[in-house]
Amino acid sequence: METRRLQVLVELARLGSMRAVADTLRTTTSTVSQQIATLARETGAPLVEPHGRRVRLTPAGRRLVEHATVILAAVEAAQRDLSADAEPSGTLRVAGFATGLRAHLLPIVATLAEEHPRLHVLVREHEPAEALALLAEDEVDLALVYDYNLAPAAPDPAVKAVPLWTAAWGLGVPASESDAGPATSAEVFARFRSADWIGNSRNTADETVIRTLSSMAGFSARLTHRSDSLDLVESMIVAGLGVGLLPADRPTAPGVRLLPLTNPEVSLRAYAVTRRGRSDWPPLALLADLLRRRARDDHPGPRRPRSTGPGSQGPGDRPAPEQ
Repeated sequence: METRRLQVLVELARLGSMRAVADTLRTTTSTVSQQIATLARETGAPLVEPHGRRVRLTPAGRRLVEHATVILAAVEAAQRDLSADAEPSGTLRVAGFATGLRAHLLPIVATLAEEHPRLHVLVREHEPAEALALLAEDEVDLALVYDYNLAPAAPDPAVKAVPLWTAAWGLGVPASESDAGPATSAEVFARFRSADWIGNSRNTADETVIRTLSSMAGFSARLTHRSDSLDLVESMIVAGLGVGLLPADRPTAPGVRLLPLTNPEVSLRAYAVTRRGRSDWPPLALLADLLRRRARDDHPGPRRPRSTGPGSQGPGDRPAPEQ
């Protein structure tokens, strides 16, 4: 049943004549009669009956008017909720990597709860490949993901990626190791050609970076340990189990030294990813804007991601395990 026909029936119940309905809806009496007749065929019940020179609703017609009033009110409410200038409301589902959720999303959620109490955010912790799969299956509305400049993800035309921030990463080694001073990434890696290496247990991006740089240094890194927790990676390093990539923008644990990686540098790039055609939905538009603002405030200066990522040049996996 079309809502337009239901509107005609509701107006007939209110005004009492087809001519009055035609005048109100700026159409013809014949069109009103056709709409009512079509609606009767769709419902399988007569909706009007002759009453002198006019018509009146049958019991089925009056009952349908009750339903139509509720339906039309719901449609109007939905249109208000979904309009571009509507107050954000409803449930917004987000999946993302732990460090991004903790540092960037959770503070925003607290603000949203105060300023937009009709908007509810559901949060799920997932590594990028997992979050993007949930987005593709329409299980979430926004994926907060990352990749590396040395391990870019493949483009995906089905999604739109908004660059948020970049962050430099270095090589975490035992504090007993000396800092040999300025060196290229390959030279830093070459010092640990005989070491065991620690990768991520839930994605492959950091392993790709490690293998790329070790290849530049003329060896194949021996990846023997894996963890998706940065705290655990540091504990492994302190325990002498190996070396691994760590972010440069957080303090390292006692017993861990971070060696900078340059020429080439290693940068993590964060993105907010949505399915194409949905970014104008008020809750999504609001959250994406708040994430951009927080990223700008927390990561000022030129270290912003280029327009790569899913939907442009895409994120795939990104090593940002738990902190």
